[in-house]
Amino acid sequence: MKTINENGVKISITLLRIFVGWHFLYEGVIKLYNPEWTSSGYLASSQGPLKPLFALLTQPGIIDWVDMLNIIALLLVGITFTLGVFERKGAIVGMGLLALYYLAHPSFPWLPQVNVEGSYWFVNKNLIELIACLLIYNFPTGHFFGLNYFIKRKPSKVKSYEMD
Repeated sequence: MKTINENGVKISITLLRIFVGWHFLYEGVIKLYNPEWTSSGYLASSQGPLKPLFALLTQPGIIDWVDMLNIIALLLVGITFTLGVFERKGAIVGMGLLALYYLAHPSFPWLPQVNVEGSYWFVNKNLIELIACLLIYNFPTGHFFGLNYFIKRKPSKVKSYEMD
């Protein structure tokens, strides 16, 4: 019977965390520095049972808040994952965001796929990345490779010498 290579698992999940974090960070930065970007089109073309909710979010006065909160959430997840600090909080925010993205354009076979990359049945990249965030939530690796390693480390005791 083969045993699990714990270091291999740690390294794999750490790389997953960093790459997913980079994706979130990139998406947040690109949206932040593009004054023309808005989620209005994506939300207005939403499908499925939550379409009325997403349509409501496109209203003037609301959409600016939605866009700002989306960018902040993307940056938050990207920073926490990339740096390996507060990963669980970042994972919760990431799962929430990805669930909303999925629900705006669910990959149901009976719905036409609009404003999405490719045509899938039930599972799409948002759902896959949501599961990656769930894995990162359950197996945070910042204590192994990230800022949490330095934050959680106990300070070493410094010997004090008395001078005569």
